Amino acid sequence: MNPVLKKQKMVSLLAVGALGLFLTGCGSSGTSSSDMTAASETNVAEFNDADVMFAQMMIPHHEQAIEMSDIALDPTVGASDEVRSLAQDIKAAQDPEIAQMTAWLEAWGQPTSMDSSMDHSSMMSGMLTAEEINALGSLRGSEFDTAWIQAMIKHHEGAIQMAQDVETDGVNTEVKTLAGAIITAQQAEIDAMKALLA
Repeated sequence: MNPVLKKQKMVSLLAVGALGLFLTGCGSSGTSSSDMTAASETNVAEFNDADVMFAQMMIPHHEQAIEMSDIALDPTVGASDEVRSLAQDIKAAQDPEIAQMTAWLEAWGQPTSMDSSMDHSSMMSGMLTAEEINALGSLRGSEFDTAWIQAMIKHHEGAIQMAQDVETDGVNTEVKTLAGAIITAQQAEIDAMKALLA
């Protein structure tokens, strides 16, 4: 082959090869960038003050529901089987929700508890005072059942209100999903408790 033609052919082949590598590089780079963006959006979820406040308030709210459930499960109070069953269900549902909300706050770099210098009690509807918790624990049998159900209905109604608020004001999709689950589950428990009172 003519040396000039041979050289031109090699240059052409190199050019085609370089173009192929360039296009492949662009394609993989674009895909990688897109994948990284999607992963970033998934791992560093968007949140706002309403999401943070919801988690910070719902954690102690859930903790009190678990405390009330523990009282109902204490054999010395003589709670009915129906109340004990509800208490077990409440603990089983709310323990993992506390862990989930705590993990969110840590991932967001936010405190897991509210500013203790501020009074948030008016925003945490349904919470019992320490005196009310102590009084509840002093009751026995059917008297306990009635008082516990009434207190837990009020407590659940407060949680539902908080969940509805974050559905409106929050931006985090996972928070809104949990809020919807809380509304559904706790409304069903309210209905069951009202049936027991009737």
